[in-house]
Amino acid sequence: MQTYMVGGAVRDALLGRPVNDHDWVVVGATPQAMIEAGYLPVGRDFPVFLHPDTREEYALARTERKTGRGYHGFAFHADPGVTLEEDLARRDLTINAIAQDQAGRLIDPFDGRRDLAGRTLRHVTDAFREDPVRILRLARFAARFGDFSIAPETLALMRAMVAEGEVDHLVPERVWQELARGLMEDRPSRMLTVLRDCGALARLLPEVDRLWGVPQRAEYHPEVDTGEHLLLVLDMSARLRAPLPVRFACLTHDLGKGTTPAEVLPRHIGHEQRSARLLKQVTNRLRVPTECQELADVVAREHGNIHRSGEFGAAAVVRLLERCDAFRKPQRFADALLACECDARGRLGLEEQPYPQRARLLGALEAARQVPTATVAAQAAERGLSGPQVGEWIQAARVAAVQERLAAGQSTSASAA
Repeated sequence: MQTYMVGGAVRDALLGRPVNDHDWVVVGATPQAMIEAGYLPVGRDFPVFLHPDTREEYALARTERKTGRGYHGFAFHADPGVTLEEDLARRDLTINAIAQDQAGRLIDPFDGRRDLAGRTLRHVTDAFREDPVRILRLARFAARFGDFSIAPETLALMRAMVAEGEVDHLVPERVWQELARGLMEDRPSRMLTVLRDCGALARLLPEVDRLWGVPQRAEYHPEVDTGEHLLLVLDMSARLRAPLPVRFACLTHDLGKGTTPAEVLPRHIGHEQRSARLLKQVTNRLRVPTECQELADVVAREHGNIHRSGEFGAAAVVRLLERCDAFRKPQRFADALLACECDARGRLGLEEQPYPQRARLLGALEAARQVPTATVAAQAAERGLSGPQVGEWIQAARVAAVQERLAAGQSTSASAA
């Protein structure tokens, strides 16, 4: 029974990156031998065990055989006769097919170290084509290792997989899982460019794919192309360390621009509402978590108004806060403002441009939330008002509070000038 460290832990150590998790493969063992040694079995599809002390995963060396379409179409074979090289051969990329024994020696039958040095993502064997999830994983690794290129033969294989329809059989939950992880990498734009280059983006997210080639007004968007703008916005979300719901909102905020009639381009009148409708298609299809759905909907519908809010008076600001449900969900509104800042700064040459709308609206929300609504409602009731009239009183009090805050902000700006 021989144990080897494999996969990401070996790769990241060689790259000088932090190693957070360790994966281990065991050669020459049986499930019963693992259990007798104190390991806890947890694998459903193939033998995986938790170490009795570290709780790290130890998998028996295995091979796999394609039995059907998609991610689940595999039969696995694990027994003491499966060699380490056979186990490494089933892995996706050469940089993930390096093992290290207990003495620290590296076993690298597929030249993964060469590809680490050459900053190349390359498939191990032609078995890569049997699992369409590997396309998503490679795109995610491209987002993590932003300066790695894809080997030409690997990109050709990915394109063939898409053409053969393998991507169409991916289950929504796995697509979302890999998409979400890719969005949280340092260069999320790379994930989209890789998926687009191999044709997978058009199959998985056609609403996003159709943004390329759609022009915008150059005075507002020096990059012009809507798809290129999206890449800049996503990388800005990573730069600002935005959480996943914000990054997903960035991904989907402009979907409606892909359906703008050609005769009105490069203007995109009403694209916000079209974006919200298309967003619903995406979230339903991929079964996106509610938190991400709701924030993305707010950003899709209101990002244009948030960008223009510097021109709004107090009453218009309060109406914007109400539409965004900011009084009940202030943190979600703060996240929406962060997504809008990513959108505004995700433009060619404007990456360092300040976004005062964010601080102005957060200040307005703070002032409006300080209004004692119960007291205002009681005062309205004393005057014989009820129902919608009470709501109007509360809104008027909020408008007055916001007006005072906005005026104070203007005075501060004038003094500073």
